[in-house]
Amino acid sequence: MVAVTSKAAPAGQTSYNIILAVSAAHLINDLIQFLLPALYPLLKTNYALDYTQIGLLTLAQQITACILQPLLGLYGDVKPKPYMLAVSLLVVAIGVLLLATAGNFFMLLLASVVLGTGSALFHPEASRVARLASGGRLGFAQSAFQVGGNAGTAIGPLAAAMIVLPLGQSSTVWFGLAAVIGIMLLTYVGRWYSSHQRAVASRPAATPAKPVLSRNRLILAFVVIGALLLSKYVYIETFKSYYTFYLIEKFGLPVQDAQMYLFLFLGAIAVGTFFGGPIGDRFGRLAVIWGSIVGALPFALLIPYANLWGTAALSIAVGLILSSAFSAIVVYAQELVPGKVGMVAGFVFGFAFGIGAIGAAVLGALADQIGIVAVFGLCSFLLILGFLTIFLPRSAELHARDRK
Repeated sequence: MVAVTSKAAPAGQTSYNIILAVSAAHLINDLIQFLLPALYPLLKTNYALDYTQIGLLTLAQQITACILQPLLGLYGDVKPKPYMLAVSLLVVAIGVLLLATAGNFFMLLLASVVLGTGSALFHPEASRVARLASGGRLGFAQSAFQVGGNAGTAIGPLAAAMIVLPLGQSSTVWFGLAAVIGIMLLTYVGRWYSSHQRAVASRPAATPAKPVLSRNRLILAFVVIGALLLSKYVYIETFKSYYTFYLIEKFGLPVQDAQMYLFLFLGAIAVGTFFGGPIGDRFGRLAVIWGSIVGALPFALLIPYANLWGTAALSIAVGLILSSAFSAIVVYAQELVPGKVGMVAGFVFGFAFGIGAIGAAVLGALADQIGIVAVFGLCSFLLILGFLTIFLPRSAELHARDRK
């Protein structure tokens, strides 16, 4: 068992207890964040919402994170705030309270914005801490951090099926207790982070590394990364927001049963995320990005034509393969712009959340016109954007400075 200590680890040593703590806090944050989409079937009935309004709730939650995360990440690069992580879960706890007590669509929108703000505070700094604690095992640390969040999202449908849907909207207030546990974990992480800052300050200042790539090459690389995130997250957000409706409409499943199938898909995402980082450490980030998004395409294209069991099996395959890319994308993007860890993490997380939310809102409006089953048939083609990976700089080009 790893000894628990808040002292900064020596340079080059992996701080497993810190990585575990931020991963556990990520689980709590993303579990709470998923309470809103988990409530969609209940809210749709109770407040007579249409798919467009459901898409707007997703948009309000995620676009807040999209806008704030790069800004907060850049601020953290310039002025790190070790205890900002604990504050982030406090904001999330307030969002839970608002969600539990909301009595109309506009209060639900407010709860969505507050939840998104807490998430925006959390992700860039937590990603930075995971990198600092990695001891050089960047892919492993980022995957371990990410798998906590994906596990929290996967548990969401179970919590919905067993607690929220049977007991009603007000039962979400009890998840505030989980937020309190998260605050305690992140206060501990903050002490370690503060100690790490003091240790770094006592060493001779290192010369900041400069990007090897030209400005135009960097712009092209980030445009491609944006397209990859679009294909991945619009697809995943569509599943998170509408998969239960798809199963109910196409196969006539009860809501609780549909939530269990959603759990299988999200659980597959958690497993795939865990393996993506270490594989990237071993075989390279681009290999994982290529295999992930393009590899999921044939399975995604088959889902609209499958029966119930086939749909479940194919969605699990898509979740496993597609999710392995995210940790690789985060670390790869951070390598493109050395010294801007928080800003880049904020961009990747923020853009992923934002574009996913916008896509979910647009597809929700489209579903009101053509039906949710038809929308699932169309969105599979988004993964074709994975072939744009060919335009990303290769490792030899990206690490040219290391050989000089």
